[in-house]
Parts: sequence; C-alpha cells; structure tokens
Amino acid sequence: MLDLKFVIENIDEVVKNLSKRQGDFTYLYNLVKLQDQRKNIIVDVEAKKALRNESSKKIGELKRNKQDATQILEQVQHLGDDIKKLDDELRDIELNINDILANTPNLLHESVAYGEDESKNVEIKKVGTPKIFDFDVKDHVELGEKLDILDFERAAKITGTRFVVDKGLGARLERSLIQFMMDLHSFNHGYEEIIPPYIVNEKSMYATGQFPKFREDSFKLELKDQNYYLNPTAEVPTINLYRDEILDGEQLPLKYCSYTTAFRSEAGSAGRDTKGILRQHQFHKVELIKFSTPEDSYEELEKMLINSEEVLKQLELPYRVVSLCSGDMGFGMAKTYDIEVWLPGQNKYREIGSISNAGDYQARRANIRFKRTKDSKTEYVHTLNGSGLAVGRTMIAIMENYQNKDGSITVPKVLRPYMKVDVIK
Repeated sequence: MLDLKFVIENIDEVVKNLSKRQGDFTYLYNLVKLQDQRKNIIVDVEAKKALRNESSKKIGELKRNKQDATQILEQVQHLGDDIKKLDDELRDIELNINDILANTPNLLHESVAYGEDESKNVEIKKVGTPKIFDFDVKDHVELGEKLDILDFERAAKITGTRFVVDKGLGARLERSLIQFMMDLHSFNHGYEEIIPPYIVNEKSMYATGQFPKFREDSFKLELKDQNYYLNPTAEVPTINLYRDEILDGEQLPLKYCSYTTAFRSEAGSAGRDTKGILRQHQFHKVELIKFSTPEDSYEELEKMLINSEEVLKQLELPYRVVSLCSGDMGFGMAKTYDIEVWLPGQNKYREIGSISNAGDYQARRANIRFKRTKDSKTEYVHTLNGSGLAVGRTMIAIMENYQNKDGSITVPKVLRPYMKVDVIK
C-alpha cells in the first residue's frame, strides 16, 4: 500500500498521478482530515492519561497521610470512560485510514504513458515475423481435438466449463514446457527454483494486493475455521516467503523461479475468451520473482523482461513487447511490460506474459524490509514479478504457429529433448 505520510505530504500530486488510472481518487483528501483527527485524539488521550496518572499519585499520597481525597476522585472518576471512548474513536479512524489505503492502487512510475485503455499501450519492439501459411490455419481448439490431445467435453463433465484434460502428447507438451522454462530460468538466468503451496491464507492474499480489491475473483475453500484460498498466481505464495521478515541487503536481489498451478474464477471476464485454453479457471504458470533494493529495481525489471523474452526466442515464436499505459495498469503495479505472442488462429498478438515492478507497494502490505548493514535502518524492498511464461498460452502459440497442412504439429527444436518426438500427429 502507499505510505500514509507520503500521501498526506504530497496529496495533490498523488491524486493527480492516480487519476491517470481512469478513476476518481479525490476521496484521498479524506486522509488529511482523518489524520488530523487521529493526531488530535492521540494528544487528548495522552493528556487524559497523564492527568489520571498524576491524580492517582496525589490520591495515594492523601490516603497515606489520612487526608480526604474525595475532591480529586470526583474530578477523575469519568476519565476512564473518556479514555475508552477516545480509544474506540481512534481505532475506528485508524481502521478507516487502513481501509482507504488498502483499496487504493499503486502510484504510476513517471515513465508510464497516459492512456484510457489497452489501445494506448506503447509498442516497444517486435521480434520475429509471423509465418505465412499456404493453407487455412486452424485454431488450437480444432487442432487439439482432432489430434485428441485436448479434451474439453470430458473436462466439463468432470468439473465444468473453462477446464481441459491434456491427453497423450498434449500432456507431455505441457509437462515439457514447464520443465524447459524452469531449466532455462534456473540454469541460464540464475533464478532459484521453488514450488510453493497451492493454497494460501488471507494474509498472503492481502499482502500482494489481491485482497480486498479482487476478492470476488478468488476460489475460497470451505473449511471450518480456516480462511484458505486457491493460489491465483505464483506471485502470491512467492512474495509471501518473506512476509514480516528483514532481509540482508547484501544478498539482494533475491531471484526465484516459481512453478504453480493457478486458479482464478475470472468473475470480471464473463463472455471473454471462453473458447479453448486462453482463459481458464485452472492453469499452469512459471513465474519470476525478485526482491530488490529500491535503487536497482527498474534495472532488474529490464533484466526480467529479457529473461521472459528468452522463452519465446528459444521457441522461435514471433512476439512483441508493449509498455502498458496508465489506464491498463494492474492495481498494485507501478510499471508493467506485456509480452504478446502471435496467434495465427486469432490473427493477432495476445498477451502471454506480464513483467511488473510493484515498487514498495507490496512490501509495505507484507512488511518485507531489508538492512544495508547490520547497524543501518530498515527499508522496504521493492518486489518484481514476471511471467516466465504462462504455460497454457505458450501451448496455444506452439500449436498454432507450428501447425502443418495435414493437421499435425511440429515440435520446436528446443523442446524435442523433452518431448522425445519431432511431430505431434
């Protein structure tokens, strides 16, 4: 979340920055009033507590000297109730302040372009040229069903819509992609592999900004006395590795390559991309996570982008990189690049990964700090996350870009040691 002191001291600039996200953030001016009220109550409470302590000493002295303390007792008899009332008011104000900050998105980095929606995203570069086919291309759904490697009908019988059963070489393709991505990022890029729990608690969801804003998009487990949720992205459990901890600044940046199965209800996307495996309730993902010093985080962001791009380069898939504009930015992110892969079945580029810097926004919520030296003050780390990549969408890109006229799919060269076949047919 944002730093209360910074917001109040720079309220006009903060509201102006956040307004680029296409929302009304004038409610933040209430924080100034609430903070003034909070300070006044604290002063009042401390004064009453001091008076109570001083009076208690006088009463004790009078009683020890067998003198009448009635007058002082009458003066302070209501102090306890007054203090309790003020403490209750203070608690309500602080809850209100925290609620406002918890529901306020991150400030945008100065380099983020202004724009109302994704149409204003800025293209950074294109890599590779989309293949020109001499036959009518099929989308991944038709290819997968004809090759009997994707089964949507039986998945719907087992669970419901927006699920799939990977079969045969389809299952092997997904498994191979996971291993290829983990190998690439750990062996070549120096990330430490991690497979975290697929179930997270409410504190973990709050720490990374999923709660309270996106509670409706989450799958909650119906367990007695437990607020457990299915993991929506590897970012959540991996960032929470260090919740409420102080890191050694000399070890930063910490770099993790995290694999999870992710679950999203997609409550806000009804009717969009429901065909195939582009937008499912359950999907596999390889995520890159970094914990960085503030001064190095944007350099680390650029490095993370290069690491994510390498997946598509080695798979020889055409893609482009865009910098998201203000109106398309994620809730908790200060700056985001999207990698969009070319999908012949849709005849356009589609997002396959996002690489973002959250600054200290998540670290404040999760209370993740570091010390540069043993004796230095604590500071908040910067957290970064990037797709490395979304496995299902990478499958789509391979199936559609490597399809052949007879309906078979050529396996990319880099995956053949994992797949043990050259063609899916």
